[in-house]
Amino acid sequence: MTQQPADIPDVVYALVAAPGFARHGICFAARPAGLFRSDDGGRTWRDLYTGLNFERPVTTAALAVSPAFENDGCLFAGVPGGVLRSSDGGQTWHAAGLGTPPPFVSVLAVSPDFANDGTLFAGTLEDGVFRSADGGSHWAAWNFGLLDLNVLCMVVSPDFARDETLFVGVESGLYRSTTGGRAWREPAADRHGPQPADFAPVLSLAISPHYATDGTLWAGSEAHGLFCSRDRGKSWARLGEGSIHGAVNSIVVASDYPTNPHLLVSLGDRLLVSRDDGLSWQEWPLGVNPEGSIIALAASLGLTPGAPLSFVRSIVTSPLSGTSP
Repeated sequence: MTQQPADIPDVVYALVAAPGFARHGICFAARPAGLFRSDDGGRTWRDLYTGLNFERPVTTAALAVSPAFENDGCLFAGVPGGVLRSSDGGQTWHAAGLGTPPPFVSVLAVSPDFANDGTLFAGTLEDGVFRSADGGSHWAAWNFGLLDLNVLCMVVSPDFARDETLFVGVESGLYRSTTGGRAWREPAADRHGPQPADFAPVLSLAISPHYATDGTLWAGSEAHGLFCSRDRGKSWARLGEGSIHGAVNSIVVASDYPTNPHLLVSLGDRLLVSRDDGLSWQEWPLGVNPEGSIIALAASLGLTPGAPLSFVRSIVTSPLSGTSP
């Protein structure tokens, strides 16, 4: 079934562009009615659950794509109680349960070295973090030290194969694992600066592509704006204090950061961009009807001037809309 973008209304929980998007235009959208795929950069969509013969629409709140998608076709969808996995780009599916009572999967994250380690993570509301080391076939809860089990967001270190580091944002702040998700602890915050608990809940996270050397990550809060750490989460500084207020729903970092120090954040019905690593911020003109909050965001072709964005509002889907200021 092919659908135009305007036929995917209401809520879209997540947008993900497959690796190689600039060549093939493949992207995915997770929403209450299921999971949808586009092969033309978001212009038309088709339902990937059509062949599963579900009795009713299956809410899909999280999705993730293998870094080696062009070779392995691996795609993961978080559904009530478990994770659906596909190794052919969404044509066929296999289900893996996460336990009883069935948890609500809020976020999925894949190891950057997935082709070799088969590792991925599922964050849930009220049940913490689950880990799979066999490509999503089997899962186990790994919550030792994780005192808040309401997982709202997650990022994995780009150097995960060596440092085994990942972060989760929760209702009460931030937790870090340096053991591949087997154990968790709150980063030791600088007592002279803000601590993650001071700007909780943490709604969004982003990590530098060169985290191994620069130790940089960003956290978006529900009510206190955007924060940045340059020391692997030990201490934090507020960014855009005069410009960024309220909920930071998503954060996008330039793929060639810090050579290109561009950052993009979504704040309700606005997008703000910084070209100087968060020192100053400007509005990113959306170029479409301004009604509705932006609830999902992807910069599939980067943050360079002129590159299009994919963003989804709570009222209308607007793939590949907006231009760089």
